[in-house]
Amino acid sequence: MGLLSGFLLAYLVGDAYASYCDFGIPASNATVNVRVFNVANMTLLNETHAFSLPVLPGHESSTFPMYSFLVEHKSSQKRLMFDLGVRKDPENTPPAFASAFSSGFAQLEPYKDITVLLQDGGINLTSIDAVIWSHAHFDHVGDMSTFPNSTKLMIGPDTNLTTFPESPTATLQASDFAGHDITRVNFSNAKLTFSGLKAVDYFGDGSFYLVDTLGHLPGHLTALVRVTPKSFVVLGGDTFHHAGQARPRPPVPEELPLPRAPLRRIQAAPHREMPAYIGLPFQQRAEAFLSISNLTDSFYADPAKAIVSLDKVASFDADPDFFVITAHDVSLRSALPYFPAYLNGWQASKLKEKAVGNFIDTTNPAFVFSPV
Repeated sequence: MGLLSGFLLAYLVGDAYASYCDFGIPASNATVNVRVFNVANMTLLNETHAFSLPVLPGHESSTFPMYSFLVEHKSSQKRLMFDLGVRKDPENTPPAFASAFSSGFAQLEPYKDITVLLQDGGINLTSIDAVIWSHAHFDHVGDMSTFPNSTKLMIGPDTNLTTFPESPTATLQASDFAGHDITRVNFSNAKLTFSGLKAVDYFGDGSFYLVDTLGHLPGHLTALVRVTPKSFVVLGGDTFHHAGQARPRPPVPEELPLPRAPLRRIQAAPHREMPAYIGLPFQQRAEAFLSISNLTDSFYADPAKAIVSLDKVASFDADPDFFVITAHDVSLRSALPYFPAYLNGWQASKLKEKAVGNFIDTTNPAFVFSPV
């Protein structure tokens, strides 16, 4: 208990970790409010290997939540959506994705799409100034045709805008764009760099940044959301799909608190050895538990670039001033305060300290470290 207390004390003491300023982020008192929805939960059959490695027996299929974020700029009162989750009728996506649902490969629990969730919560769709896609996969783009034409669409610089049926293999369709002003985020002249990643200041006041995180899909974006002058929520999109791909990771793994319970011995997969750690703190590990898939059917378009982006986002994750939420982190599903609650108080409520070790809790759905 004394060891645990010591590490947590180091986590909390200001001089023991890098300030947000050390990441190249300018100081600002401008903040935004951010709230999160879990739009849907989807199981992909026999596809874990396409996201993370190694895969132990019994974990070949994975269930992913789909988080969508409502961001409210305090001074201008403008509202943004960062990612939308899946549309209400995924069978009407282009065949490249619709076939996954008709075949039973992708299975969705009953859900309401984000436009219904917003309106049920008293948020008028006309109040949404812009939608930002972290990238153009079906589980992020929602159904833009359900938003009024006044809602702009922000996309990454290399997002592929080809549509079905003009392009038979396209994953987008004309209704995803019709009537909306579309803006590509331009990083070519970006003057800001955070942890080695190019960034643009969306509102021009330091409250909300879009960050270039290559690898998962061309044009992939991450957002840094300043919720207090000195703390941030990082909306990580698909920079990683499992918390074990990010934790722990040098150069600052010592900033993470110990898990709440010792990790039992990890059994090795037959095809690849997974090191066995018995109750070791994160500080004594040399690498993350899991890696990004580099197999031929990987869901990462460029695994090499994705690993670089993951390293950069993981440096935020290892610092107590940043709370990273990727779009499908199932380890957080039961821990997040959902709409209408706000994420702004995550640091004061010690949410990160409580949740950072969830993925190695044997009762958490993210636990994949022993055969079933």
